Amino acid sequence: MITDLIAASRPISWINTAFPFAAAYLLVSGEVDLTLVIGTVFFLIPYNLAMYGINDVFDYASDLKNPRKGGVEGALLDPRRHRGVLIAAGLSCLPFLMYLVIVGDPVSWLVLAISMFAVYAYSAPPFRFKEIPFLDSITSSTHFVSPALFGLLLAGGTPDAGSITILVAFFLWGMASHAFGAVQDVVPDRDGGIASIATVLGAAWTVRVAQLFWTAAGVLMLTTGPPAAWAAVLAIPYLIAAGPFWRVDDADSATANRGWKHFLWINYACGFVVTMLLIITAITSA
Repeated sequence: MITDLIAASRPISWINTAFPFAAAYLLVSGEVDLTLVIGTVFFLIPYNLAMYGINDVFDYASDLKNPRKGGVEGALLDPRRHRGVLIAAGLSCLPFLMYLVIVGDPVSWLVLAISMFAVYAYSAPPFRFKEIPFLDSITSSTHFVSPALFGLLLAGGTPDAGSITILVAFFLWGMASHAFGAVQDVVPDRDGGIASIATVLGAAWTVRVAQLFWTAAGVLMLTTGPPAAWAAVLAIPYLIAAGPFWRVDDADSATANRGWKHFLWINYACGFVVTMLLIITAITSA
């Protein structure tokens, strides 16, 4: 069962939610405390178990028809494990949520509630936002941006023009990433009767929209001033990874998986650069 839970939480993606929270909290508070540790652990493991575990349970029927499932890109859990995964996801989140509510305030509670609702509503009925084109990308991006906003608020920060610009750029990055990821599933999603941004726009146009969002995110970062503005160049690797699929046919959309696999590792490289920029920001503002 432990192996199933780890597989369902997709360890390769843990950092994508934990890092935004930790970075925002640490940048605002300037200290490592219990709340930083507990919040980071929550967004590292239980949050991802809930997000991806719920997805794997309620997408099981369609995932059976998807050749890329059954590995790091999504577990294929035996239906007998589904109930256990859902219970484990809920129980693992509960103590962390209780602590984060106790140390937070009404504004941070609202952001945390939106974050958890997005985790549930993306995959689970009756909402199934993942099957509502465009709302699917918006909800997916919320999964990654809300921990950053929550971290900022929990540390006592108040969003200003600069932080709002960064969060909007991050949100566009998240929408682009989801949209590009949906391209590879156009055929199995249509076969399974599942709608998505990619099934509506078609593979090629979805790639172009993703590149537009990545470009817009980079342009927004340029307006923030150094050192944050230097992060604008991080849009380039994503544009390069998606570039070969600019004209991909719907029938060949599964080939976009090559670009998606590059994307997974680009995240780690860009995360390292962002970490360096955060260190520079902390030093220059000290």
